[in-house]
Amino acid sequence: MTDKFKLELILPRQKGVRKTSKTFVPHLGLATVAALTPRDVEISLTDERISEVDLRKNVDMVGISAVTTTASRAYEIADSFRERGVKVVLGGIHPSFLPEEAGQHADGVVIGEAEGLWPLVIEDGKAGRLSKIYRQEKRPDPSCWASPRRDLFADSGYWIPGTLSTSRGCPFSCSFCAASSFFGRTYRTRPFDAIVDEFEQLKKYRYLQFVDDNIVGNPEFAKELFRSLIPYKKKWAAYASVRVGKDEELIELAARSGCIAMYIGFESVSQESLNSMNKRANKVEEYEEVVRRLHSHGIAVHGCFLFGFDEDDESVFRRTLDFCRKLKPDSASFGVVVPLPGTALYESLYNSGRIVTKDWTIYDRAVFEPKQMTREDLDKGTTEAWREFYSLRNIWSRLFANPTASGLFFWFVNLYVHYRYLPQRTDRLRASSTAI
Repeated sequence: MTDKFKLELILPRQKGVRKTSKTFVPHLGLATVAALTPRDVEISLTDERISEVDLRKNVDMVGISAVTTTASRAYEIADSFRERGVKVVLGGIHPSFLPEEAGQHADGVVIGEAEGLWPLVIEDGKAGRLSKIYRQEKRPDPSCWASPRRDLFADSGYWIPGTLSTSRGCPFSCSFCAASSFFGRTYRTRPFDAIVDEFEQLKKYRYLQFVDDNIVGNPEFAKELFRSLIPYKKKWAAYASVRVGKDEELIELAARSGCIAMYIGFESVSQESLNSMNKRANKVEEYEEVVRRLHSHGIAVHGCFLFGFDEDDESVFRRTLDFCRKLKPDSASFGVVVPLPGTALYESLYNSGRIVTKDWTIYDRAVFEPKQMTREDLDKGTTEAWREFYSLRNIWSRLFANPTASGLFFWFVNLYVHYRYLPQRTDRLRASSTAI
Protein backbone atom coordinates (compact mmCIF):
# COMPACT_ATOMS: atom_id res chain seq x y z
CA MET A 1 0.00 0.00 0.00
CA THR A 2 1.45 3.35 -1.07
CA ASP A 3 1.52 6.39 1.18
CA LYS A 4 -1.07 9.09 0.63
CA PHE A 5 -0.15 12.15 -1.41
CA LYS A 6 0.47 14.90 1.16
CA LEU A 7 -0.67 18.47 0.49
CA GLU A 8 0.10 21.49 2.67
CA LEU A 9 -2.02 24.63 2.16
CA ILE A 10 -0.54 27.88 3.47
CA LEU A 11 -1.88 31.37 4.09
CA PRO A 12 1.15 33.64 4.62
CA ARG A 13 1.08 36.71 6.82
CA GLN A 14 2.32 40.13 5.81
CA LYS A 15 5.99 40.69 6.57
CA GLY A 16 6.38 42.95 9.57
CA VAL A 17 3.07 41.83 11.08
CA ARG A 18 3.49 39.77 14.22
CA LYS A 19 1.91 36.36 14.68
CA THR A 20 -0.92 36.48 17.20
CA SER A 21 -2.77 33.83 19.18
CA LYS A 22 -6.05 34.94 17.56
CA THR A 23 -7.04 36.73 14.38
CA PHE A 24 -10.36 38.03 13.06
CA VAL A 25 -11.70 35.29 10.75
CA PRO A 26 -10.42 32.11 9.05
CA HIS A 27 -9.57 32.09 5.35
CA LEU A 28 -12.43 30.44 3.47
CA GLY A 29 -10.55 30.46 0.17
CA LEU A 30 -8.00 27.83 1.20
CA ALA A 31 -10.67 25.82 3.00
CA THR A 32 -12.63 25.78 -0.26
CA VAL A 33 -9.55 24.59 -2.14
CA ALA A 34 -9.24 21.82 0.43
CA ALA A 35 -12.87 20.84 -0.23
CA LEU A 36 -12.09 20.57 -3.96
CA THR A 37 -9.17 18.25 -3.27
CA PRO A 38 -9.77 14.51 -3.88
CA ARG A 39 -10.37 12.58 -0.67
CA ASP A 40 -7.36 10.32 -1.18
CA VAL A 41 -5.07 13.32 -0.52
CA GLU A 42 -3.86 14.01 3.01
CA ILE A 43 -4.38 17.75 3.66
CA SER A 44 -3.00 20.09 6.29
CA LEU A 45 -3.54 23.85 6.48
CA THR A 46 -1.34 26.49 8.10
CA ASP A 47 -2.58 30.02 8.73
CA GLU A 48 0.66 31.91 9.36
CA ARG A 49 -1.24 34.73 11.04
CA ILE A 50 -1.65 32.46 14.08
CA SER A 51 0.95 29.69 13.68
CA GLU A 52 4.40 29.16 12.24
CA VAL A 53 5.01 27.48 8.89
CA ASP A 54 7.02 24.28 9.20
CA LEU A 55 9.43 24.65 6.28
CA ARG A 56 10.79 21.15 6.92
CA LYS A 57 7.42 19.43 6.84
CA ASN A 58 7.26 16.13 4.98
CA VAL A 59 4.80 16.93 2.16
CA ASP A 60 4.60 16.24 -1.57
CA MET A 61 3.13 19.54 -2.66
CA VAL A 62 2.42 22.99 -1.21
CA GLY A 63 -0.36 25.38 -2.24
CA ILE A 64 -0.01 29.02 -1.21
CA SER A 65 -2.65 31.74 -1.56
CA ALA A 66 -1.44 35.35 -1.70
CA VAL A 67 -2.75 38.87 -1.89
CA THR A 68 -0.43 41.74 -2.74
CA THR A 69 0.68 42.56 0.82
CA THR A 70 1.54 38.89 1.51
CA ALA A 71 3.10 38.11 -1.88
CA SER A 72 6.72 38.66 -0.79
CA ARG A 73 6.32 36.33 2.17
CA ALA A 74 4.54 33.79 -0.05
CA TYR A 75 7.54 33.81 -2.40
CA GLU A 76 9.96 33.27 0.52
CA ILE A 77 7.98 30.26 1.72
CA ALA A 78 7.70 28.89 -1.81
CA ASP A 79 11.43 29.23 -2.43
CA SER A 80 12.23 27.41 0.82
CA PHE A 81 10.08 24.41 -0.07
CA ARG A 82 11.34 24.26 -3.65
CA GLU A 83 14.94 24.20 -2.43
CA ARG A 84 14.02 20.89 -0.78
CA GLY A 85 12.46 19.59 -3.99
CA VAL A 86 8.84 20.06 -2.88
CA LYS A 87 6.50 21.16 -5.67
CA VAL A 88 4.79 24.52 -5.07
CA VAL A 89 1.61 25.99 -6.57
CA LEU A 90 0.75 29.66 -6.08
CA GLY A 91 -2.74 31.13 -6.40
CA GLY A 92 -4.94 33.95 -5.19
CA ILE A 93 -5.48 37.50 -6.37
CA HIS A 94 -1.86 38.65 -6.66
CA PRO A 95 -0.45 35.63 -8.56
CA SER A 96 -3.51 35.71 -10.82
CA PHE A 97 -2.72 39.25 -11.94
CA LEU A 98 1.07 38.80 -12.03
CA PRO A 99 1.53 35.14 -13.06
CA GLU A 100 4.97 35.68 -14.62
CA GLU A 101 6.31 37.14 -11.40
CA ALA A 102 4.71 34.40 -9.30
CA GLY A 103 5.94 31.76 -11.72
CA GLN A 104 9.54 32.58 -10.79
CA HIS A 105 8.81 31.12 -7.35
CA ALA A 106 6.46 28.25 -8.21
CA ASP A 107 6.13 25.11 -10.27
CA GLY A 108 2.58 26.12 -11.18
CA VAL A 109 0.35 29.19 -10.93
CA VAL A 110 -3.45 29.02 -10.74
CA ILE A 111 -5.07 32.04 -12.36
CA GLY A 112 -8.57 32.83 -11.15
CA GLU A 113 -10.97 30.73 -9.10
CA ALA A 114 -10.12 27.15 -8.20
CA GLU A 115 -13.31 25.32 -9.23
CA GLY A 116 -12.74 23.27 -12.36
CA LEU A 117 -8.96 23.65 -12.10
CA TRP A 118 -7.81 22.32 -8.74
CA PRO A 119 -8.54 18.60 -9.24
CA LEU A 120 -6.42 18.78 -12.42
CA VAL A 121 -3.62 20.50 -10.49
CA ILE A 122 -3.64 17.67 -7.94
CA GLU A 123 -3.67 15.04 -10.68
CA ASP A 124 -0.70 16.69 -12.40
CA GLY A 125 1.10 17.10 -9.08
CA LYS A 126 0.77 13.41 -8.33
CA ALA A 127 2.10 12.55 -11.79
CA GLY A 128 5.00 15.02 -11.52
CA ARG A 129 3.91 17.04 -14.55
CA LEU A 130 2.70 20.37 -13.19
CA SER A 131 2.02 23.01 -15.85
CA LYS A 132 3.40 26.51 -15.34
CA ILE A 133 -0.06 28.06 -15.75
CA TYR A 134 -3.58 26.86 -14.96
CA ARG A 135 -6.11 29.36 -16.25
CA GLN A 136 -9.87 29.47 -15.67
CA GLU A 137 -11.60 29.86 -19.03
CA LYS A 138 -14.91 30.99 -17.56
CA ARG A 139 -16.19 31.93 -14.14
CA PRO A 140 -17.38 28.85 -12.20
CA ASP A 141 -21.10 28.37 -11.85
CA PRO A 142 -22.26 28.85 -8.22
CA SER A 143 -23.85 25.40 -8.23
CA CYS A 144 -20.37 23.84 -8.26
CA TRP A 145 -18.93 25.90 -5.40
CA ALA A 146 -17.76 23.61 -2.64
CA SER A 147 -18.54 23.99 1.04
CA PRO A 148 -15.28 24.91 2.86
CA ARG A 149 -13.40 22.30 4.91
CA ARG A 150 -13.89 24.05 8.25
CA ASP A 151 -12.56 21.00 10.08
CA LEU A 152 -9.06 22.19 9.10
CA PHE A 153 -9.43 25.34 11.22
CA ALA A 154 -8.70 25.63 14.93
CA ASP A 155 -11.68 27.54 16.33
CA SER A 156 -9.49 28.83 19.15
CA GLY A 157 -7.43 30.80 16.64
CA TYR A 158 -10.24 33.08 15.46
CA TRP A 159 -12.39 35.70 17.14
CA ILE A 160 -15.19 34.89 14.70
CA PRO A 161 -14.87 31.27 13.49
CA GLY A 162 -18.41 31.19 12.07
CA THR A 163 -17.92 32.64 8.59
CA LEU A 164 -19.59 31.99 5.27
CA SER A 165 -19.84 33.34 1.75
CA THR A 166 -23.03 33.50 -0.32
CA SER A 167 -21.81 35.31 -3.43
CA ARG A 168 -18.85 36.31 -5.56
CA GLY A 169 -18.32 39.43 -7.59
CA CYS A 170 -19.71 42.95 -7.30
CA PRO A 171 -21.97 44.94 -9.60
CA PHE A 172 -19.73 48.00 -9.21
CA SER A 173 -16.32 48.60 -10.79
CA CYS A 174 -14.43 50.86 -8.39
CA SER A 175 -11.05 51.75 -9.88
CA PHE A 176 -9.12 50.68 -6.76
CA CYS A 177 -10.86 47.34 -6.11
CA ALA A 178 -8.95 44.14 -6.93
CA ALA A 179 -11.82 41.90 -5.81
CA SER A 180 -14.18 43.06 -8.55
CA SER A 181 -11.37 42.61 -11.09
CA PHE A 182 -10.72 39.08 -9.83
CA PHE A 183 -14.30 37.85 -9.37
CA GLY A 184 -15.85 40.06 -12.04
CA ARG A 185 -18.71 42.54 -12.10
CA THR A 186 -21.15 39.67 -12.51
CA TYR A 187 -22.77 39.10 -9.12
CA ARG A 188 -23.04 35.32 -8.73
CA THR A 189 -25.02 33.88 -5.83
CA ARG A 190 -25.04 30.39 -4.35
CA PRO A 191 -28.14 28.22 -4.49
CA PHE A 192 -30.22 28.63 -1.33
CA ASP A 193 -30.12 24.92 -0.48
CA ALA A 194 -26.31 25.12 -0.35
CA ILE A 195 -26.47 28.18 1.89
CA VAL A 196 -28.95 26.46 4.21
CA ASP A 197 -26.60 23.47 4.41
CA GLU A 198 -23.86 25.83 5.59
CA PHE A 199 -26.18 27.36 8.19
CA GLU A 200 -26.64 23.85 9.55
CA GLN A 201 -22.85 23.39 9.75
CA LEU A 202 -22.57 26.65 11.68
CA LYS A 203 -25.32 25.97 14.22
CA LYS A 204 -22.90 25.94 17.13
CA TYR A 205 -21.93 29.57 16.51
CA ARG A 206 -24.28 32.27 17.75
CA TYR A 207 -22.50 34.97 15.76
CA LEU A 208 -21.77 34.77 12.01
CA GLN A 209 -19.66 36.91 9.72
CA PHE A 210 -20.51 37.05 6.02
CA VAL A 211 -17.31 37.57 4.03
CA ASP A 212 -19.03 38.55 0.75
CA ASP A 213 -17.57 41.70 -0.79
CA ASN A 214 -21.08 43.17 -0.90
CA ILE A 215 -23.92 41.30 0.80
CA VAL A 216 -26.54 43.50 -0.93
CA GLY A 217 -25.08 43.35 -4.44
CA ASN A 218 -28.40 41.81 -5.50
CA PRO A 219 -31.07 43.33 -3.22
CA GLU A 220 -33.75 40.74 -4.00
CA PHE A 221 -31.36 37.87 -3.29
CA ALA A 222 -30.31 39.62 -0.07
CA LYS A 223 -33.93 39.95 1.06
CA GLU A 224 -34.55 36.25 0.48
CA LEU A 225 -31.31 35.43 2.28
CA PHE A 226 -32.28 37.52 5.29
CA ARG A 227 -35.74 35.90 5.40
CA SER A 228 -34.13 32.46 5.44
CA LEU A 229 -31.88 33.53 8.34
CA ILE A 230 -34.71 34.60 10.65
CA PRO A 231 -35.53 31.12 12.07
CA TYR A 232 -31.87 30.51 13.00
CA LYS A 233 -31.85 33.39 15.52
CA LYS A 234 -28.21 34.22 14.77
CA LYS A 235 -26.39 37.50 15.18
CA TRP A 236 -24.39 38.51 12.14
CA ALA A 237 -22.44 41.23 10.35
CA ALA A 238 -21.48 41.79 6.73
CA TYR A 239 -19.83 44.11 4.24
CA ALA A 240 -22.28 46.20 2.24
CA SER A 241 -22.51 49.10 -0.17
CA VAL A 242 -24.33 52.32 0.70
CA ARG A 243 -27.29 50.81 -1.15
CA VAL A 244 -28.28 48.92 2.01
CA GLY A 245 -29.45 52.14 3.65
CA LYS A 246 -31.71 53.18 0.78
CA ASP A 247 -34.16 50.26 0.97
CA GLU A 248 -36.34 50.21 4.07
CA GLU A 249 -37.53 46.63 3.51
CA LEU A 250 -33.92 45.47 3.14
CA ILE A 251 -32.95 47.11 6.44
CA GLU A 252 -35.98 45.72 8.27
CA LEU A 253 -35.29 42.18 7.06
CA ALA A 254 -31.60 42.50 7.96
CA ALA A 255 -32.52 43.59 11.48
CA ARG A 256 -35.16 40.87 11.93
CA SER A 257 -32.66 38.22 10.79
CA GLY A 258 -30.12 39.25 13.43
CA CYS A 259 -27.86 41.81 11.74
CA ILE A 260 -25.91 43.78 14.33
CA ALA A 261 -23.43 45.57 12.06
CA MET A 262 -22.73 46.60 8.49
CA TYR A 263 -19.25 47.50 7.25
CA ILE A 264 -19.90 50.16 4.61
CA GLY A 265 -17.49 51.55 2.03
CA PHE A 266 -18.22 55.27 2.19
CA GLU A 267 -14.66 55.70 0.78
CA SER A 268 -14.67 59.52 0.60
CA VAL A 269 -16.56 62.61 1.77
CA SER A 270 -15.81 64.24 -1.60
CA GLN A 271 -18.30 63.56 -4.38
CA GLU A 272 -15.63 64.54 -6.88
CA SER A 273 -13.34 61.80 -5.55
CA LEU A 274 -16.17 59.25 -5.58
CA ASN A 275 -16.93 60.05 -9.21
CA SER A 276 -13.26 59.78 -10.18
CA MET A 277 -13.00 56.28 -8.63
CA ASN A 278 -16.13 55.21 -10.55
CA LYS A 279 -18.20 54.99 -7.36
CA ARG A 280 -21.02 57.24 -8.51
CA ALA A 281 -23.60 55.11 -6.67
CA ASN A 282 -22.31 56.74 -3.47
CA LYS A 283 -23.87 60.14 -2.78
CA VAL A 284 -22.25 62.04 0.08
CA GLU A 285 -25.46 63.91 0.85
CA GLU A 286 -27.15 60.55 1.57
CA TYR A 287 -24.56 59.21 4.05
CA GLU A 288 -26.15 60.64 7.21
CA GLU A 289 -29.56 59.26 6.32
CA VAL A 290 -28.05 55.82 5.62
CA VAL A 291 -26.44 55.72 9.09
CA ARG A 292 -29.57 57.10 10.77
CA ARG A 293 -31.76 54.42 9.18
CA LEU A 294 -29.45 51.59 10.17
CA HIS A 295 -29.13 52.92 13.72
CA SER A 296 -32.91 53.18 14.00
CA HIS A 297 -33.07 49.41 13.47
CA GLY A 298 -30.32 48.65 15.99
CA ILE A 299 -27.64 48.02 13.35
CA ALA A 300 -24.17 49.44 14.01
CA VAL A 301 -22.20 51.04 11.19
CA HIS A 302 -18.48 50.70 10.53
CA GLY A 303 -17.42 53.31 7.98
CA CYS A 304 -14.50 52.68 5.61
CA PHE A 305 -12.63 55.70 4.24
CA LEU A 306 -9.71 56.08 1.83
CA PHE A 307 -7.28 58.96 1.32
CA GLY A 308 -4.97 59.85 -1.56
CA PHE A 309 -7.22 60.32 -4.58
CA ASP A 310 -6.10 62.96 -7.04
CA GLU A 311 -8.82 65.30 -5.78
CA ASP A 312 -7.53 65.05 -2.18
CA ASP A 313 -5.31 67.73 -0.68
CA GLU A 314 -4.13 67.91 2.93
CA SER A 315 -7.51 69.27 4.05
CA VAL A 316 -9.12 65.88 3.33
CA PHE A 317 -8.15 64.46 6.72
CA ARG A 318 -9.81 67.26 8.73
CA ARG A 319 -12.85 67.31 6.43
CA THR A 320 -13.31 63.56 6.86
CA LEU A 321 -13.00 63.65 10.65
CA ASP A 322 -15.41 66.59 10.88
CA PHE A 323 -17.85 64.72 8.67
CA CYS A 324 -17.54 61.63 10.87
CA ARG A 325 -18.65 63.72 13.85
CA LYS A 326 -21.88 64.43 11.97
CA LEU A 327 -22.13 60.96 10.46
CA LYS A 328 -21.71 59.18 13.82
CA PRO A 329 -20.51 55.77 12.61
CA ASP A 330 -19.95 53.37 15.50
CA SER A 331 -16.42 52.68 14.29
CA ALA A 332 -14.32 53.51 11.27
CA SER A 333 -11.17 52.58 9.39
CA PHE A 334 -8.91 54.89 7.41
CA GLY A 335 -6.58 53.77 4.66
CA VAL A 336 -4.40 55.01 1.85
CA VAL A 337 -5.77 54.21 -1.58
CA VAL A 338 -3.40 51.54 -2.91
CA PRO A 339 -2.80 50.78 -6.61
CA LEU A 340 -3.16 47.00 -6.45
CA PRO A 341 -2.11 45.00 -9.53
CA GLY A 342 -5.12 44.11 -11.65
CA THR A 343 -7.00 47.34 -10.94
CA ALA A 344 -7.71 50.29 -13.21
CA LEU A 345 -5.99 52.51 -10.66
CA TYR A 346 -2.77 50.48 -10.93
CA GLU A 347 -2.77 50.70 -14.72
CA SER A 348 -3.36 54.44 -14.65
CA LEU A 349 -0.67 55.23 -12.09
CA TYR A 350 1.83 52.76 -13.56
CA ASN A 351 1.42 54.13 -17.09
CA SER A 352 1.90 57.68 -15.83
CA GLY A 353 5.07 56.71 -13.92
CA ARG A 354 3.68 57.64 -10.51
CA ILE A 355 4.17 54.27 -8.76
CA VAL A 356 7.47 54.50 -6.89
CA THR A 357 7.99 50.92 -5.70
CA LYS A 358 7.00 47.32 -6.18
CA ASP A 359 7.95 46.34 -2.65
CA TRP A 360 4.69 44.51 -2.02
CA THR A 361 5.30 44.40 1.74
CA ILE A 362 4.34 48.08 2.05
CA TYR A 363 1.35 48.06 -0.28
CA ASP A 364 -0.91 49.20 2.55
CA ARG A 365 0.43 52.76 2.50
CA ALA A 366 1.53 55.46 0.06
CA VAL A 367 3.44 53.79 -2.78
CA PHE A 368 2.67 56.37 -5.46
CA GLU A 369 3.09 60.12 -5.84
CA PRO A 370 -0.16 61.89 -4.88
CA LYS A 371 -1.11 64.95 -6.88
CA GLN A 372 -1.74 67.42 -4.08
CA MET A 373 0.44 66.28 -1.18
CA THR A 374 3.59 64.28 -0.52
CA ARG A 375 3.62 60.55 0.21
CA GLU A 376 4.87 61.33 3.69
CA ASP A 377 1.97 63.72 4.33
CA LEU A 378 -0.49 61.12 3.03
CA ASP A 379 0.80 58.44 5.39
CA LYS A 380 1.05 60.86 8.32
CA GLY A 381 -2.45 62.25 7.76
CA THR A 382 -3.92 58.75 7.60
CA THR A 383 -2.23 57.77 10.87
CA GLU A 384 -3.43 60.96 12.55
CA ALA A 385 -6.99 60.24 11.39
CA TRP A 386 -6.85 56.91 13.21
CA ARG A 387 -5.45 58.51 16.35
CA GLU A 388 -8.01 61.32 16.48
CA PHE A 389 -11.06 59.19 15.69
CA TYR A 390 -10.04 56.69 18.37
CA SER A 391 -8.87 59.22 20.95
CA LEU A 392 -10.49 58.65 24.33
CA ARG A 393 -12.25 62.01 24.07
CA ASN A 394 -13.89 61.07 20.77
CA ILE A 395 -14.67 57.54 21.90
CA TRP A 396 -16.55 58.97 24.90
CA SER A 397 -18.45 61.35 22.61
CA ARG A 398 -19.80 58.34 20.69
CA LEU A 399 -21.07 56.51 23.78
CA PHE A 400 -24.70 57.56 23.25
CA ALA A 401 -24.64 58.03 19.47
CA ASN A 402 -26.23 54.58 19.02
CA PRO A 403 -27.88 53.58 22.33
CA THR A 404 -28.51 49.97 21.33
CA ALA A 405 -26.85 46.67 22.21
CA SER A 406 -24.86 46.69 18.97
CA GLY A 407 -23.84 50.32 19.55
CA LEU A 408 -22.57 49.51 23.04
CA PHE A 409 -20.66 46.50 21.74
CA PHE A 410 -18.90 48.61 19.11
CA TRP A 411 -18.16 51.26 21.72
CA PHE A 412 -16.09 48.65 23.53
CA VAL A 413 -14.48 47.74 20.19
CA ASN A 414 -13.39 51.40 20.04
CA LEU A 415 -11.58 50.97 23.35
CA TYR A 416 -9.87 47.84 22.05
CA VAL A 417 -8.66 49.78 19.00
CA HIS A 418 -7.35 52.58 21.21
CA TYR A 419 -5.47 50.39 23.66
CA ARG A 420 -4.39 47.45 21.50
CA TYR A 421 -4.61 48.04 17.74
CA LEU A 422 -3.23 51.58 17.48
CA PRO A 423 0.03 50.83 19.38
CA GLN A 424 0.60 47.74 17.20
CA ARG A 425 -0.10 49.73 14.03
CA THR A 426 2.30 52.47 15.09
CA ASP A 427 5.03 49.96 15.91
CA ARG A 428 4.67 48.26 12.52
CA LEU A 429 4.83 51.54 10.60
CA ARG A 430 7.87 52.59 12.59
CA ALA A 431 9.60 49.23 11.98
CA SER A 432 9.22 49.52 8.22
CA SER A 433 10.13 53.03 7.18
CA THR A 434 8.02 54.69 4.48
CA ALA A 435 11.17 56.01 2.84
CA ILE A 436 11.55 54.45 -0.61
